[in-house]
Amino acid sequence: MNVYDFDKTIYPADSTARFYLWCLRHYPACRRTLPTTALAFFCMGVRLRPKTRCKELFYRFLRHVPADAPERFWSEHLPEIRPWYLSQRQPDDLVISASPEFLLRPVAEAVGFALIASRVDPSTGLYDGENCHGAEKVRRLREQCGADAAIDGFWSDSRSDAPMAALAAHAHIVQGDIILDW
Repeated sequence: MNVYDFDKTIYPADSTARFYLWCLRHYPACRRTLPTTALAFFCMGVRLRPKTRCKELFYRFLRHVPADAPERFWSEHLPEIRPWYLSQRQPDDLVISASPEFLLRPVAEAVGFALIASRVDPSTGLYDGENCHGAEKVRRLREQCGADAAIDGFWSDSRSDAPMAALAAHAHIVQGDIILDW
């Protein structure tokens, strides 16, 4: 199977950040959480709290967002999926991402890939487990696909995905539309 990171890999930006900005425009009540959002970024920047806890602070805006918001967001943003990915997509592709599962589920269904992502409650912003990042991606992959899952190719924009790249027969670093060997 081929495995891909999502944000800044097959999607050109951070989907969570774009979703947040989209929600601020479409659901003005989200603006009430701007001070909490600033605190979350400060805590993450100075590593005052674990990344997962900081993100839970950030995700408090979700309390002001209707359940169908991810589908509405992707109805506007789905055409941004990178053409190079669409041209090489395979039926057994897996995307593994730190972005919330509830946010990526609509795009996974529309494009046709399996998904492992951070388990975040879309109503409260609270995590079920850890943020799916770095070595946690490997743990979650093994949990879902088994310890001996064979990865033919892996694509990511970030060196923080080195634990995943190490599992692949061929790993690639993505810089915009440029794909290089890891």
